[in-house]
Amino acid sequence: MSAAALASETFRLAGSDAIRVGARTRRTLAAPGHPVLALVTLAGASAAAASVAAALTGDRLGAPGVQAALMAWITLAYVLSGAVAWSRRPGNALAPLMIAAGFGMFLSSLSTAGPAAPYTVGIAFDLLAAVLFVHVFLAFPDGRLAGTPERALVAAGYVTAFGLQLVGMALGGFGPDNLLAVAGAAQAASTLLHVQLLLLSALALGAIAVLTVRRRDSDRQMRPSVALLVHSFVIALLMLAFLYSSAALGLVSGQPVFETIRRATLFAIGLAPVAFLLGLLDARLARSAVGDLFVELRRSADLGPALARALRDSSLTLAHWVPEHEGWIDDDGRPLELPDGTGPTAATLVERDGRPVAALVHDASLREEPELLDAVAAAAAIALENAQLHAESETRLAELQASRQRIVAAGDAERRRIERDLHDGAQQRLVALALQLRLAQVQIRRDPTVAEELVTSATDQLTQSLQELRELARGIHPAALEYGLRSALESVASRATVPTRVTYDVPGYLPRPVELALYFVACEALANVAKYARATAASLRVWRSDTIVVIEIADDGVGGADASAGSGLRGLADRVEVLDGAMSIVSPPGGGTVIRAELPCA
Repeated sequence: MSAAALASETFRLAGSDAIRVGARTRRTLAAPGHPVLALVTLAGASAAAASVAAALTGDRLGAPGVQAALMAWITLAYVLSGAVAWSRRPGNALAPLMIAAGFGMFLSSLSTAGPAAPYTVGIAFDLLAAVLFVHVFLAFPDGRLAGTPERALVAAGYVTAFGLQLVGMALGGFGPDNLLAVAGAAQAASTLLHVQLLLLSALALGAIAVLTVRRRDSDRQMRPSVALLVHSFVIALLMLAFLYSSAALGLVSGQPVFETIRRATLFAIGLAPVAFLLGLLDARLARSAVGDLFVELRRSADLGPALARALRDSSLTLAHWVPEHEGWIDDDGRPLELPDGTGPTAATLVERDGRPVAALVHDASLREEPELLDAVAAAAAIALENAQLHAESETRLAELQASRQRIVAAGDAERRRIERDLHDGAQQRLVALALQLRLAQVQIRRDPTVAEELVTSATDQLTQSLQELRELARGIHPAALEYGLRSALESVASRATVPTRVTYDVPGYLPRPVELALYFVACEALANVAKYARATAASLRVWRSDTIVVIEIADDGVGGADASAGSGLRGLADRVEVLDGAMSIVSPPGGGTVIRAELPCA
C-alpha cells in the first residue's frame, strides 16, 4: 500500500470505532453553509470598497489614497481570513471574532467621510476597532478569553473605546459634524479623548504582558506557526501603544511623522490575519504529510520524534498507559500526569477497543487542527499496535522454540525410559525364560517333576512380561482410547489412589490428537494427586463449549503445585500448546489444586 493510501486509511480509521481518539467536550459553533460564507465575503469586499470611497471622496485626509488602501487592507484581511478560518474550523470562535474586527475597521473608516451622518458613525466606532484587535490577539487560538485578566482588559477596553467615546461626543467634541453633540464642552471632550488614548495604550501594554506571561508559564517550545502569530500580535500591540501614547502626550512633533507611525501601525495590525492564514496553510501541509509519517515509521522504530515532526510540534511527548499501575509513563519510564487542557498543553487520548493505549501530550493550539491531530493519533495507534503485535510474535516464537526443545528432550527421555524398561524388565525376563525352557528341555527326560516346575516358572515369567509390555504400550498409545475418551477417563479414575468423580459432557466427535492430549492431562494430573496432593477426593470434568473442549481436574489437597518445578506439568503444557490450546494451574497453599486445559476442537 502506498503512503498516500495509508494516509487515506488513517483518516478513515480516525473516525471509526476501531481506533478512538479522546473526545473533545468543548462546545462548538455551527458550521456555516456556503451561502453564509459567500455573503460574508461579499459584505467584506463591499465594506472595503466603501472604506476606499469614504476616504477618497472626503476632505479630512491629507493623503486619502494611502489611508484608503490601509483601511481596505485591514478590512479585507480580517474578514476574508475569518471566513476561510470559519470554513476550515467551524468550531473555532476566533473566526467570527476576526470577521467582527474587520467590520469594526470598516465602521471606524467612516470617520474619513465628508457627510455628517457617516462621519458621526465613524467617530463613534473609531477606537472600537483597536479593542477588537486586542480581543482577537488575547482570544487566540480558540476565540475564548482564558482567564480573569484577559476578560478584565477586554471589558475595560470596550468601555473606554465605545462608552467614553459616546460621552465625549455628547460633550460636543470632534467638530461641528458630530451629530451626537448635546453640550458645548469641547475642551472637556478633548481631555477625555487624551485619557481614552492613554488607557488604550495601557490596554495594549497589558495585552503584551498577558502574552508574555503565557509564554513564560509554558515550558514547551512554541510551534513555528504559533510563534509567527504571537510575534505579529506583539509587534502590532507595541505599535498601537506607541501610537496612542504619542497622540495623547504629544511625543511626536509634526503631522507627517505621526501619519507615518499611524500607517505603519495599521499595516502591522493587518499582518496578524495573514500570519493566521499561513498557520492554516501550515496545518494543511502537515495533514498532507501524514503519508510521509508512515514511510518514516517503516524505517524507524522511534515513534515520538516522528509524531512530533508530523504535528510540527517539537515539544510533543508520547505517554504510554500501564494497566498494572493504572497510570501513564513517558518513553524513559518516568511517571507522567496528563494535562487537563486548561493550560498551554493538552492531551489526546488514543484507545483501542475501548482500552487506553497511549496519549499525545502536545501544544494546546493543535486542538484547533482536529483533522491533523486525529490522523496522526490514528497513525500512532496503528504503529503502537504493530509494535505490540511484533513483540507478542517474538515472545510466541521464543516460547515455541523453547517448547519444541522441551518436546525433543522429553521424546529423547521417553525413548531412553522405554529402552531401560525393555532392558531391565521384559528383555531380562525373556532371557531368563529362554534359559528355563532349555533347562526344562534337558530335565524333561531325566526328572519330569523338575521339568514341570521349570515350565510353570517360565509360564509365570511370560505372563509378567506380557503385562509389562502392555503397560509399556499403554504409555506409548493408550489402548483404552479405542473404546472412547469417556471410557478411558473412567478407567484412569478407577485406578486412581484417591476417589475420583468423573463428569463427561462432550457430545459428538473429537479429533484424535485432542483426545490423546486430554487423556494424558488426566493421567498426569491424577498421578500428581496421588504423589503430592495428600487429598481425600478429586474430580475430573470434561465439557465442550462451541469450538473449545475443556478438561478440569480438581482436588482438596495441600496445593502448592508449580508447573515450573517439574517436567510433568510443563510437558503437559507443551502438549496442549502444540494444539493451540492453553493450560492453567491454580494451586494456592492449603487450598487444593485445579488444573484446567482448553483445546480447540472445531
